[in-house]
Order: sequence, then structure tokens, then C-alpha cells
Amino acid sequence: MNLHSHTVFLYLWCAQPILQSVVAAVLWRRKLHKQFPVFFLFLLVQVANFVVIFPLWRTGNYGLYFGPFWLGEAVNAVLGFKVIHEIFLDVFRPYHTLKDLGTLLFKWAGVVMLLVSVVVAFSNSFDQSPLVHAVTTLQRSVRIVQLGLILFMLLFSSFLGVSRKQVSFGISLGFGLFAGVELMLMALNSGGFVRPGNLNLINMVTYLLAILVWLGYSLSRKAVRVGAINHLQTQRWEQGLADLQQPVPSDSLIPMFEGMVERAFSRSSNLESAEGHIPLNSPGYPPRANSAAAGSKTRS
Repeated sequence: MNLHSHTVFLYLWCAQPILQSVVAAVLWRRKLHKQFPVFFLFLLVQVANFVVIFPLWRTGNYGLYFGPFWLGEAVNAVLGFKVIHEIFLDVFRPYHTLKDLGTLLFKWAGVVMLLVSVVVAFSNSFDQSPLVHAVTTLQRSVRIVQLGLILFMLLFSSFLGVSRKQVSFGISLGFGLFAGVELMLMALNSGGFVRPGNLNLINMVTYLLAILVWLGYSLSRKAVRVGAINHLQTQRWEQGLADLQQPVPSDSLIPMFEGMVERAFSRSSNLESAEGHIPLNSPGYPPRANSAAAGSKTRS
């Protein structure tokens, strides 16, 4: 990286915490931090990370800079995944069963990503630190989920009644933009089509664009949910999952036969009790010929 690129890199890096602080202030002023607490925490952690990392980087001591930098990257990856879950909960807020299912899936996805990161860290060659391999793998996994989130929002927003002017859509758009560009740059870099210096600059510019997207959505008037196009279809999804959690009684033959037998026994017992209370010589009720006890009483 030449001197001009190095200067541009510094300016872009220093602009990030400033814009993130502005976004956090807007969220606090508009009380959106209560609706998106994890995203608000993500912004604050990013600013704090810069305050710690930047002076260490300026010292030129890579050993002093290495540990805090990669620890901060790991924290950012975990919070980025939690932000995805937060947006998911906001999108599926009217659908409680779908929201519960999504929470369960996100928990298992997080466990799987951590396991994959640990396995990759200790299975690769030791030309780099296992910490670097683990955090890099975790970051790529989170970026894939973030990109999938914005694609999901674009495809199913009309089904779920999510307006593209909502803050949750803007947050996912910013993450999806940065994730898509970073994944593409990683693929190009592995093929030797992009130099590492240019990769870092493009990443910086893309992340600044993502922050500007967040700032624009934070300043815009809060949009309400729109009517879903296929509202009945979404309700059927919700009802189908609810039936799986609380299954209705089965219509198999065994419960049907049990009910028939119970009704037959109850009917016969009712008839026997009614016959025991009927007078034998009353008009309209002649004595039963097939009852020996009734015949002996009649002859006496």
C-alpha cells in the first residue's frame, strides 16, 4: 500500500467511529435503542473497539496489537449474529409461533458456527494462529447469514407485511450490502484478482456506505407495517406450526372404537337402571316372559 492509499485508509478508518456515534445518538434520541438494543450495543462496541485498537496500531507493535484486534473481531462477529436474530424477531413479531421456531433455529445455527470455527482453527496448517482461523471462519459464516437475511427480506417482505421503509429493513440492508461485497472480495482475493491493499480499501468504503444506510433509516420517519399480500398463507404457516406444537386429537380407529364401546356401556347401564325403577303391573308395561324373577313375583 503506497502513501496515498495509506492516508485514504486512515481517513476512512477514522470516519467509521464518528458516523457510528452519530447513528447511535440518533437511535437514542428517537428511542429506537429500546427496539433494537443489540444493534445499539453493536455500534457502541465498534466505537470502543476503535478507541482501543487505533492507538495500539499506531505504535507499530504488532504483538501488542494482535490480541485486542482479533478479540474485537470475534466480539463483532457474535454481536453481528445477534443483530440478525433481533431483526428476525422484529419481522416476525405478529407471528409468535414462527418467532419461537426462528429463535430455536438461530440458537442451533450459532452452536454449529462455533463448532465449525473451532474445527477449522485446529485442522488447518499452523502458518497462522488458530485464533485467526477461528475468527475468520466465524466472520465468513456470519456474513453468509447476513447476506441471506437481506435476500429473505427482499423476497418475503410482502408476504410478512414488512415495509421497506422500516428501520429493521434498513439495518439488514446495510449488513447485507457489506456482507455481499466482502464475500465477493474474499473470492476474488483467493483467485489472485484483488490485492490485499485494494481489498481493505473497498471494504472500508463499503462499510461506510452501510453506516450511511443505517443513518438514513434512523433519521427517516418510522414506517408502520403494511398489509401482507398473502396474509392467509402466512396465517396458515403460523397455524400449521401451532398444530405441530399442540397436536389435535387423532382421528385413528382405536379412539373411535373406544368411544363406541363407552357409549354402548353407558346406554346399557342407563336402560338397566330405568328397568329397575319401572312397576311390573303398571299399564303399558307387561311382565317380561324371559325373567324368572319377574314371573315368580307375579304368581305370588
